Amino acid sequence: MTVPNYRKQIKAVFFDIDETLFVKNKVHFPESGRLAIQKLHANGILVGIATGRARCSFPAKINEMVVQEGIHTFVTTNGQFAVHNEEVIEKHPIPTEKVQRLVNFFDLHHIAYAFVSNDKIRVSEMTPMLKHALDPITTDYQVDKTYYQQNDVYQVLAFYAEDKDELVAQAHILDDLKTVRWHENSVDIFDAEGSKARGIEAIARHLGFSMENVMAFGDGLNDLEMLSAVGVGVAMGNGHDTLKAVANHVTDHIEQDGIYNFLVKSGLIE
Repeated sequence: MTVPNYRKQIKAVFFDIDETLFVKNKVHFPESGRLAIQKLHANGILVGIATGRARCSFPAKINEMVVQEGIHTFVTTNGQFAVHNEEVIEKHPIPTEKVQRLVNFFDLHHIAYAFVSNDKIRVSEMTPMLKHALDPITTDYQVDKTYYQQNDVYQVLAFYAEDKDELVAQAHILDDLKTVRWHENSVDIFDAEGSKARGIEAIARHLGFSMENVMAFGDGLNDLEMLSAVGVGVAMGNGHDTLKAVANHVTDHIEQDGIYNFLVKSGLIE
């Protein structure tokens, strides 16, 4: 399929991290991704990160790239926290009473959980299921069951398999909240109105352009709103089939230089 030239339309490009910029299980950041970012910057296009991760849990290789390439725009915890040039543009913590409701239910059913703020992750306990899901993301977490009582929590991670989805749904603990499964053993829980799209829109509004001027790359179910809302949504070749169905374009696999190849085809870089 022919890709239009988007050079005049696009003012900002946002990238998901895991399986879009970064191959998590291989701890690998393809060099073509760095080159693409360098060329976008050279062409005056803003580069942002839009991820389900908190800022404190970025992979070391992505943190190094962020510093080296001068990236200052971040939409984290699935859009609950948006920052540009170290200024917080928008934030949406989960109200404490809603977190309390989750805690009561998960404790009753012996389900481990984690509180995610912008700069810390605290967990209810150390369990094999929790470690299996969370350790490939970060091992920088500690046990603190009361963390939510004195700190903003932007996302709760609950560690249960799909066989408990119905139990959780029927308990009505997710009223005004939503879940996105990101691992066989874990879901993200955050504000029902929240998404990466909302965070990107806040930054676009702050900088004076519209979502039509944004291109975004993603691979997972938490990228659905983002790819649907921006002017040009691009699904990775290794992405979820549901995401590919809503994307404007599908590019190559992350390990086949999918980002770089599409940016060249779309006229954003040479």
